[in-house]
Amino acid sequence: MSDAVIVDVVRTPSGRGKPGGQLSGIHPTDMLAQVLRTLVERNRLDPGMVDDVVGGCVAQAGQQALNITRSAVLGAGFPESVPATTVDRQCGSGQQAVHFAAQGVLAGVYDVVIACGVESMSRVPMGYAPHGEDTRGAAVAARYPDGLVHQGISAELLAARWGLDRETLDEFAARSHRLAALTAAAGGFAAEIVPVTVPGSDGAGTTVTVDETVRASTTAEGLAALRPSFVDDGMARRFPEIGWRITAGNSSPLTDGAGAALIMSEARAADLGLRPRARFAGFAVSGSDPILMLTGTVPATQRVLGRAGIGIDDVDVYEVNEAFAPVPLVWQHELDADPARLNPRGGAIALGHALGASGIRLLATMLNHLEATGGRYALQTMCEGAGMANATLIERL
Repeated sequence: MSDAVIVDVVRTPSGRGKPGGQLSGIHPTDMLAQVLRTLVERNRLDPGMVDDVVGGCVAQAGQQALNITRSAVLGAGFPESVPATTVDRQCGSGQQAVHFAAQGVLAGVYDVVIACGVESMSRVPMGYAPHGEDTRGAAVAARYPDGLVHQGISAELLAARWGLDRETLDEFAARSHRLAALTAAAGGFAAEIVPVTVPGSDGAGTTVTVDETVRASTTAEGLAALRPSFVDDGMARRFPEIGWRITAGNSSPLTDGAGAALIMSEARAADLGLRPRARFAGFAVSGSDPILMLTGTVPATQRVLGRAGIGIDDVDVYEVNEAFAPVPLVWQHELDADPARLNPRGGAIALGHALGASGIRLLATMLNHLEATGGRYALQTMCEGAGMANATLIERL
């Protein structure tokens, strides 16, 4: 059976996911279409050879409704014969798109496939329900009579139960910005970021090339002045252990962005004269407590490493999505992982978390770091809404 390999992976710069953010002026379909077009052009690939395009998107409503991936494929100018689908595994949607794409290659049903993701949080807010609909239903309410909680409360529970104080969280957040800023200054993101042209009112448009969410001047002392974001008297009564430590500074920002990965069989890459950069060495997905919610990365990691027959110390770099600072810190503690290998180019606290696109962003950053350092294995894992997590293991070629 031929390996599933990564030929290329690219992403947009991050944009603040609010009105006035540098990517807020572009429709999410057009943003993803530009990335798809750039991906095939820079690899000199005939898009008609693509068997399928699998995209991740969380808020599949409003401008992101009705299979946004198919709309982007058409907008990118791909032949109408190229199909597309959009998947939702919450924050791990882009990573799940990668799994489905690579697994299709391993199953022999794809030769060439694109995995991608997009989210415009400035245009389609997180948790968007046009008329305030009940999205859970009576059966879930009956199983969890006290109600489920949003991720900010889950992050507070992690900080409380693992004894992570405010200073530790803010120091980790400042580290994220510092490492991302150093990487950007050294040109470390140049191989993964592709320009995006945002239409202007004058018709000329603006080309965006740099992450907007990274703040090089961030310090733990400065973050300490921020007020907690999720203080709630009802939740305080329900969870008296919460210490209200989660702020906008030690959380990932609302973000706009898109990304895409070119995945194919090793044999097809050879036929096309394309150099595989890495192969997929393992996949895992797990469910976890939907109240605590953010701990699924631990069993997902254990599962993917167990299947691959390697230990955490055999992995050269770990990308653990920084939805909130407690997530990677709890993961690091539970896996006894080397902190120097954890998010060495910064994480989502600095680089942003464009929900459906984040899995692609992590993959791009991780692969480029692996190549720059000459490492062999890299691990990516991400917590997801309602208590789930994905884990992906790649091996550099």
